[in-house]
Amino acid sequence: MRPMRGRGRDRINTYLPDELVVEIFRRLDSKPSRDSCSLVCKRWLGLERLSRTTLRIGATGNPDLFVNLLSRRFVNVRHVHIDERLNISLPVHLGSLARRRGSSSSYSKSEDDGIETHSLSDAGMVALGEGFPKLEKLSLIWCSNVSSVGLTSLADKCRLLKSLDLQGCYVGNQGVAAVGQCCKQLEDLNLRFCEGLTDVCLVELASGVGKSLKSLGIAACVKITDTALEAVGLHCKSLESMSLDAESIHNKGVLAVVRGCPALKVLKLQCINVTDEVLIAVGNCCSSLEFLALYTFQRFTDKGLRAIGNGCKKLKNLTLSDCYFLSDKALESIAIGCKELTHLEVNGCHNIGTLGLESIGKSCPRLTELALLYCQRIGNFALSEIGRGCKFLQVLHLVDCSSIGDEAICSIAKGCRNLKKLHIRRCYEIGNKGVVAIGEHCRSLTDLSLRFCDRVGDEALIAVSQCSSLQYLNVSGCHQIGDAGLIAIARGCAELTYLDVSVLQNLGDMSLAELGEGCPNLKEIVLSHCRQITDVGLNHLVKNCTMLASCHMVYCQGITSAGVATVVSSCPNIKKVLVEKWKVSQRTKRRAGSIISYLCVDL
Repeated sequence: MRPMRGRGRDRINTYLPDELVVEIFRRLDSKPSRDSCSLVCKRWLGLERLSRTTLRIGATGNPDLFVNLLSRRFVNVRHVHIDERLNISLPVHLGSLARRRGSSSSYSKSEDDGIETHSLSDAGMVALGEGFPKLEKLSLIWCSNVSSVGLTSLADKCRLLKSLDLQGCYVGNQGVAAVGQCCKQLEDLNLRFCEGLTDVCLVELASGVGKSLKSLGIAACVKITDTALEAVGLHCKSLESMSLDAESIHNKGVLAVVRGCPALKVLKLQCINVTDEVLIAVGNCCSSLEFLALYTFQRFTDKGLRAIGNGCKKLKNLTLSDCYFLSDKALESIAIGCKELTHLEVNGCHNIGTLGLESIGKSCPRLTELALLYCQRIGNFALSEIGRGCKFLQVLHLVDCSSIGDEAICSIAKGCRNLKKLHIRRCYEIGNKGVVAIGEHCRSLTDLSLRFCDRVGDEALIAVSQCSSLQYLNVSGCHQIGDAGLIAIARGCAELTYLDVSVLQNLGDMSLAELGEGCPNLKEIVLSHCRQITDVGLNHLVKNCTMLASCHMVYCQGITSAGVATVVSSCPNIKKVLVEKWKVSQRTKRRAGSIISYLCVDL
């Protein structure tokens, strides 16, 4: 890309002011596009840096050094995301610079590759505060070396902070309390897995930012008790979202939040000591509730869900996971009272069966997403009602639902023609007939997963090939599928970007050749345990699939080191290759060692 020139003059740089060029950069929809613009000329490089508002920093390298360097280059950053689970390679020149400066951040050295992996320290937090005083959103994910000292320093400098994620950080009470004292605009706080915190910090924080706080997440903080939640209920009247996973919390604390925060819209609870009394209070007090998720409850009954149905008329999203004492009557109450329901997940609730889901199909016409996981008692007739009553259904997940078969899927296909995503796993009664109906009626399908569905074969994929918008396909473990089905997909689904055909014993090189010809947008492919695929098929695939970024091919006995080298050398965008270690030659390892992963090192 070059600036527009006319009669030897640079029109863009001559006539457009800095402010307009920066605004254009801000409107670019991807980082690669902005990076390309920054290479045009020095002026664009400087202006593009002014347009950057977000930085992401991973674990490998020196986060403290990065913060110092980036704060001088990108002065308008508002969002910083540091995740020490992410492995991002440190450029060579920065690595040598870090060693020369003798950075104080802690680090460890990997025995396999010799790369030094550093952790953000309090010094990095000080640099964050001083370098980005306009910071509004900060995520520190598993930054274990950050303490109250660093967090206190940052809070004092970044008083415009609105969102703070401290997941997995071992910050103490003083740091969180300082946030409450300094960051009066804080709206979103995540304290998941902050194990050292006690009631003291949350009481002080609630009193400090109670007027602004809208979202709070707490998990695995064993020293936080009902006392802290009582402070939240007393001070945080604007709270809209609460996520709570704690064994130390009882009815008293949750009731304080429910009764004190009438604006509550999102409530996620995993608290084994909470009973129906809480749900009754939610039904009575939280008329604005839109999202409710209940996980692993052994003390909730139909009585609690009846209160939700009676009082929460705006409920749109409901998740019930391992709630063993809920029955069909619970879903009937939701169906009758919550006509706005759009998303429903039922996971491992063994007493909920066909009648409960049937009532949803009859009474909730706006349902767009349904997930049934480990629901052995829900049968075909339930999904037949969903097909008749929920015409707007776009997403359906079925996992280990042994009583659901082709009849149900045919009903969904004929009634829910807007279906875009269908994921089925280990539903052994579903075969070709149901999937053929999907291919014939649901032409907007973009995402299909049929994992370990033994009765699905080539006939099903030939029908699905009519869904020309298909982008994601997973048929792992569908043993009846062979070349004929994949060739049909290759010829009919040119937009395919992800394909998993692992454990297909009848799949050969011919299908890979067709995929190479017909699916040039393919970015990820999983070929593991495909015994008939060889280097020949792999060569045909990568010849035209130049966008391929990930290839898994372990336990493919026909693929050799030559095939691995072909993938590495032919795919300029390749980022991950999963293969046995003995199939990687020394030359391939030298050329692309950083992108190769080994499932079984010693084979």
